[in-house]
This record gives sequence, structure tokens and C-alpha cells, in this order.
Amino acid sequence: MADGREHREYRMEELAEEAGITVRTLRFYRERGLIPPPRREGRIAWYDDHHLARLRTITGLLERGHTLNGIADLAATFESGRDVAEVLGLGEPTEETPVRLTPEQLADYFEGEVTPENLATALDLGYLATDGDEIVHISRRLLEVSAELVREGVPLSTVLSSGRRVREHADALAEIFVRVLHAHTKETEPAQLRPLARAVVDAELSMALDRRLRREDGTQPPKSG
Repeated sequence: MADGREHREYRMEELAEEAGITVRTLRFYRERGLIPPPRREGRIAWYDDHHLARLRTITGLLERGHTLNGIADLAATFESGRDVAEVLGLGEPTEETPVRLTPEQLADYFEGEVTPENLATALDLGYLATDGDEIVHISRRLLEVSAELVREGVPLSTVLSSGRRVREHADALAEIFVRVLHAHTKETEPAQLRPLARAVVDAELSMALDRRLRREDGTQPPKSG
């Protein structure tokens, strides 16, 4: 191992030992493009902690039933996604808590549903972003709710497509509240904006669910003449 370097680096044999795999397997992963090329110094190939994290991710995903081809597709999807600085370019959410995850932890949240297609959609929506070897979900609440819906049997693809529609309506609602309050107050963001907006949306959504569920089960009361 190289000494005195800013970041820890490994020769191939050292990296394989740290990752708990054989040199032959490491060489195979490199040839398949599952890990990025090493830094070369003459005839010596140097690997770093990013390579080690990727190898541990590969092992973890294999243990969860993913194939090497699937892992390669997932890696390509992440590498083409936006990084967290871009997603948070307009500022972090004021009331949401971002969550840092490894790819293995994300796979555990959505068992069997972490596909390149679903990842691409989540990245496009800005639910997920990349930060080095980690994944950042923009909202712990949305992460937990999405995982619960999947556990209840709703496909993740449906959760994401529904989330896109919900966001469109949420943006429209936000525009209504901001315009109304800006038209009648002098503050840029009145202190009561968020609690009032949440209260109205919560009440209206509750009543809308009542109406929808009654129509679905045929108990909707007749309209008065």
C-alpha cells in the first residue's frame, strides 16, 4: 500500500483482500466495467476507497439477488444521474430531512423493486441524487411512505408515477396559496403560510377521500334535488 498519500490506496491484491474477494474476481469485475479503471503509476495500478465501496456494494447487491448485468445497469443509471449539489441547487428543503443511503440500504427499502428504470425515474424526479459512493433521498418522510406502499403491494413504478402526478398538483396548490397571501400581505413568506396551507390541504384531501371511497363502495348519498 502506498504511504503518505492523501487518500488510502491499494494494490490489486490488497484491494481484493479488503473487499473479501479473490484477485481473479476483482479482475473480472474490472473487465466487465463494474468498477472504474485504477489510477496508474508506471506499471502499478492503484485503487482507492471508492473502488472498495463499489466492490462492497456489488457483493451486497449480489447477496440480495441482483445479477451482475443488473448491477452494471444500476451503476450506469447512478452515474448518469444528478448529484446532490445539483438537486439541492435551489436550497435544501426547509421542512424535510434528506437521508443518506448506500445502494444496499436502498435495495433493502424496496426489495425486488430497485431496477434501472425505477432508479432513473426517481433520479429524474429529484427524489434521489448521488453524492460520491452514497445515495441521498431528498425526504425521509417520502422515503418511508414509499417503502410502506411497496410493502403493501403497490409496485414502485406506480408509486413513482403517482408521485409525479401528486407533485404537479402540489405545485399548483402552492402557487394558489403563495399568490393569495402575496396579494393580501406584505411579507415575502408570511409566518402563517405553511400551517394554513397544510390545514386546508389536509381537510380538503380528507373530504375528497370520503367522497371517493363512498362512490367506490356505492354509499355516496344522493344529491338533493
